[in-house]
Amino acid sequence: MKIALAQIAPHLGNIKKNIGLHLEAAEKARREKADLIVFPELGLTGYKLRDLVETVALDPGRSPHLRELKSLSREIPLVVGFVEERPEAKGLFYNSAAFLAKGRILHIHRKVFLPTFGMFEEARFFAPGGHFGSFPSPFGPAGMMICRDFLHLNAGYLLFAGGSEMMITISAAPGRGLGGEKGFASSRMWELMGESMSFFTTSIVVYCNRVGGEDGMTFAGGSFVYGPSGKLLAQAPYFEKHLLLAEVDPGAVRKARKTWPWRRDDRPEITLTSLQRTLLRHDD
Repeated sequence: MKIALAQIAPHLGNIKKNIGLHLEAAEKARREKADLIVFPELGLTGYKLRDLVETVALDPGRSPHLRELKSLSREIPLVVGFVEERPEAKGLFYNSAAFLAKGRILHIHRKVFLPTFGMFEEARFFAPGGHFGSFPSPFGPAGMMICRDFLHLNAGYLLFAGGSEMMITISAAPGRGLGGEKGFASSRMWELMGESMSFFTTSIVVYCNRVGGEDGMTFAGGSFVYGPSGKLLAQAPYFEKHLLLAEVDPGAVRKARKTWPWRRDDRPEITLTSLQRTLLRHDD
């Protein structure tokens, strides 16, 4: 299969323009015969929204913008990032990712780990999600994370334990720190996690970051795809708008899990019991 990663620079607070960016990238991906296109975190709205959060929030069941993207998903499945407000939870806003295919939303992941330190202030405006779960995608069991989720080992493990063969992360990560010859130090951090997670979960790892700048924050790009044996399959340039195309063999997951039987030998019940004991100790 061929996966397209749209390394775009969204317009802050302008959904109409950003829908245009999504349609344009999807058309390019279709011409390249891609099977899936992935967009970055909050790609429909931009990242540093602050008080704009409530004005750009979308109801997944009724939003005309998402209806347009659902229609597009009949031609090419896509992963999009947006601000979500559900009718049953009015006034609660989530930093969410939706997997769309065949005219429907197959799965929504709500960002669990909201960075709120230094230049980040997400918990001031967003409610945290509460779950990491695998879901059936057209390409096999898959799971999603949003930016900081990816850096927490337990998030990737939970998707692995749930059967995910493909882990998709959408991101709005700025470049920080000097990294020597290759980009920022923070870029190497994401790549190190991509390599490690793909190898030790024997899964395809897809990471789509954005570019551009907002309010002094420069987003690094460098989107990538790792195969299920820890091999880098494709990477986009840093800081530049780019449509990355990666050829992925879903059958490589089977081969990797035969060679490296982390999945066969996993004991999630031991993990659960140990966590329960740890939590009880913390309660004491």
